[in-house]
Amino acid sequence: MSRAGGSLRTQDWLDFKLAHAKARDAVHCEFDSDTLRTQLKVMYEPVLLLTRRVKDRAAFLKRPDLGRRLDESSKQTVKANRGSSDLVIVISDGLSAAAIHAHVRHLLSALMPKLLNAGWSAAPLVIVRFGRVAIEDEIGALLGTKMAVMLIGERPGLGAPDSLGAYLVHNPTMENTDVNRNCVSNIRAAGLIYEKAADTIFYLLSEMKQRKLSGVGLKDNRVQIDQLLNSHHKCNTR
Repeated sequence: MSRAGGSLRTQDWLDFKLAHAKARDAVHCEFDSDTLRTQLKVMYEPVLLLTRRVKDRAAFLKRPDLGRRLDESSKQTVKANRGSSDLVIVISDGLSAAAIHAHVRHLLSALMPKLLNAGWSAAPLVIVRFGRVAIEDEIGALLGTKMAVMLIGERPGLGAPDSLGAYLVHNPTMENTDVNRNCVSNIRAAGLIYEKAADTIFYLLSEMKQRKLSGVGLKDNRVQIDQLLNSHHKCNTR
């Protein structure tokens, strides 16, 4: 028998315990930012490695506010690289370093050619340990970029401990809130695959650039357009 009375089946209980353990491991997984920087520098240059006001993972989990601000040394590093670029891409472990190590290079390999072919100017890539989403605003504001993208490990869910999220914002400023951001989530091989994620991010960034806004006022209308085109095609073939 696989169960007793009204309890869960043994296999379901074991599957739950395994998924929960993987989620916990993802939250506490150590982020190897130095190795990631070395790997990314093979493809992109320069790559800045910054620090925040929080210094260890225990403090990061207890004090989310400290993960949203750079320390003074990193502020000076960012200011020294200030320019007039269209975009800065910020990378941080967030709540799943495993997501960054597994997916960020593949996503960038799909996204960066789209940006370069469209003539976008990019600030240096930025890696931040123990970062929260809002730190993209401080970095973008200090660099003087028009937009910012945060690639961050999302909160692990059962069955998805390595989900990568992309948070996009136009006009990064310290006054922004989540209402000003667009999110592309569940980027991973078993979720939103890299090429489709890159297409979505590039589409949203292009709309931001043209319309000069982000957040709740900006939607992904490609599905609606496709539906209208398909409907028009069916009408013409009747």
